[in-house]
Amino acid sequence: MTIAEEIKVLRERLNLSQREISSRLGYSHRTIVRWEQGKSAPKTAVLQYLREISEKQITRKVNGNPAFRFIDLFAGIGGMRLGFETAGGECVFTCEWNPEARKTYQANFPCDHPVAGDIRDVRPQDIPSYDVLVAGFPCQPFSIAGVSKKNALGKPHGFHCETQGTLFFEVARLLEVHRPPVFVLENVKNLVSHDRGNTFRVILKTLREELGYSVHYRIIDARSWVPQHRERIFIVGFRSENGFSFDDLEIPVPSSGPVLGSILHPEDGSESPEAPYTVGDMGTVSDKYILSDRLWNYLQDYAARHKAKGNGFGFGLAGPDSVARTLSARYYKDGSEILVARKDGNPRRLTPRECARLMGFDRPGRPPFRIPVSDTQAYRQFGNAVVVPVVEALANGILPYIERDSWMENPLFSWKRKIG
Repeated sequence: MTIAEEIKVLRERLNLSQREISSRLGYSHRTIVRWEQGKSAPKTAVLQYLREISEKQITRKVNGNPAFRFIDLFAGIGGMRLGFETAGGECVFTCEWNPEARKTYQANFPCDHPVAGDIRDVRPQDIPSYDVLVAGFPCQPFSIAGVSKKNALGKPHGFHCETQGTLFFEVARLLEVHRPPVFVLENVKNLVSHDRGNTFRVILKTLREELGYSVHYRIIDARSWVPQHRERIFIVGFRSENGFSFDDLEIPVPSSGPVLGSILHPEDGSESPEAPYTVGDMGTVSDKYILSDRLWNYLQDYAARHKAKGNGFGFGLAGPDSVARTLSARYYKDGSEILVARKDGNPRRLTPRECARLMGFDRPGRPPFRIPVSDTQAYRQFGNAVVVPVVEALANGILPYIERDSWMENPLFSWKRKIG
């Protein structure tokens, strides 16, 4: 194989275009073309480095080594982590402030690294090197009062002013310091309209104009993967434009998705009983999850009153062939958004185990997700979580772009300073 042929093979193995590899090596596009045409040759150090990087790509895929490293911020109970681990990533840092959520997280991801608490206490220098920042940050309004005055006085402006004091600011702070190749943010779909659109406007301005990332976003309904209508916005950013598009994600047709019966306890003896959720040889759902007459009557009366006023408020009664409404963090209060119909008697709530299945934490072929907390806490945690297979689809969709951006530590790296 000639050097010209090898250069092309190595470039294609790294999944880079001629222009992309030219920008990363610090040479002109014309120079790369001449190398591949055999009209000139790269320095030996350049060729050797490309060989080493290419070999690392192959080795990690063959040996099952991590394809990339990521950090998990506002981690909750680990839904984002599960999705990115399935795509071959290794989590090297976690941050979650809620002690009950940390308890569940650490029960399922034990002994690999400590879980930090308040992100505002995290020092950037204490975070290991990583390729992807993952965060499901809370939605908070930004204050834009006084921005003009601060600009005039030469005081901090931009996101340092607009987002100061919010948790998104902490995400932006780490992006500014570390400059990871890729980030993935998740939030409720109403982020787009929150505070009359100002919140989302500031977020995009910060990520694109001030931090310099190529940013894409899409609202995705989990209905394609689980029997639940659950729309969430995902924001993906890259250090440079690379051709990524949400249109290329493999999203199953929603109408072909599973139905609620696929996640319910079968209650026919085919599933081992799991106290306190199911009891007896048949694995019957415990009576504690059946609504009392008082609560069931209240919910029916409440729905009837609002229906008479022309409102759409009310409970969501679902059967085995149904698709559920969105599971919320308030599910522990009355379970009204997803009530499971029973042949005889009042409907019941989902059990926490069924919630784990509804959110994709529990699936065939995987060990059961550990639930070490009370039912109230479990409902809150699953209601605040992401749907794991949605994250898996997204992680696998951006994997080629993680790899093509992660093989060099920094896009501003000077090759001519490194290899002469």
